[in-house]
Amino acid sequence: MATIFSKIIAGEIPCYKVAEDADFLAFLDVNPNATGHTLCIPKKEVDKIFDLEDDAFSKLMLFSKKVAEAIEKTVPCKRVGMAVIGLEVPHAHVHLIPINEMDEMRFQNKVRLSPEEFASLAKSIRQNLH
Repeated sequence: MATIFSKIIAGEIPCYKVAEDADFLAFLDVNPNATGHTLCIPKKEVDKIFDLEDDAFSKLMLFSKKVAEAIEKTVPCKRVGMAVIGLEVPHAHVHLIPINEMDEMRFQNKVRLSPEEFASLAKSIRQNLH
């Protein structure tokens, strides 16, 4: 059964795309912990991150690093935190969250952005990719 992420990859559900290559996609979380909260996913549907083959796992981490560097150049923060939880969607994914304090990693406090703010933010992050 296709996950919501597989539907995003297929273009059936829109997203605020930040980065994409042949194997991975990064897009803004629409229920973010902080401005710039981004999800990095493999295009191949695999439930758990540790079920990824070693090469895919390594490449997902390198892809996520590149995206995190662009987020850090775009969103004022002390650092970009990374979380892998995987209970909410059965498709391996990495959360990249710009943080200034630990509470921003707790998935309890959410920020709200307008569609225009999401689109502008995604564009700014894309412009900071190398």
